[in-house]
Amino acid sequence: MSDGVKAGVGGCPGAESTPMSKKPRRKYTPVVEKVPGALPEPNFRKLNPAWRLKQMEMIDPFGWHKVKSEQLLRIHKRLSSFETMTWGEILGPDNHAIPVVELCKEARDRLSALGLDDQETLMSLRVSSTERVWGILEYNVLIILWWDPNHLVCPSVKKHT
Repeated sequence: MSDGVKAGVGGCPGAESTPMSKKPRRKYTPVVEKVPGALPEPNFRKLNPAWRLKQMEMIDPFGWHKVKSEQLLRIHKRLSSFETMTWGEILGPDNHAIPVVELCKEARDRLSALGLDDQETLMSLRVSSTERVWGILEYNVLIILWWDPNHLVCPSVKKHT
């Protein structure tokens, strides 16, 4: 500045010029009481189902390629009705997980061929007395695999027969 006035702090005339520390100053040191952590996942039984179709089989023995139009309408109606419910409301005697060891040999072989032989259970959803939709339940998403119109993936053993 050429008029003889000394520049002070920040280039402002008249401000006191004191050496500034490069370290920021604080009025107080904050106390850290929060511990970071993930939010707990909500119970999947309280959530509505969602469907993933990428792994739907389109080959025998349990493929969707042979679904007839009237069957497709029944499947659509049933799965749509499930979407209005939570998994807690859906799961029960008709819709439940089945241990893979209880499945028929063809089903176990298909899981192996698909690289899914590490699964312990598959989910069975009842469409009608003999018709089932099969898949893998991951959290609230059912990865749909098979259409089983004749209850062959896991045949039930009839009592007294």
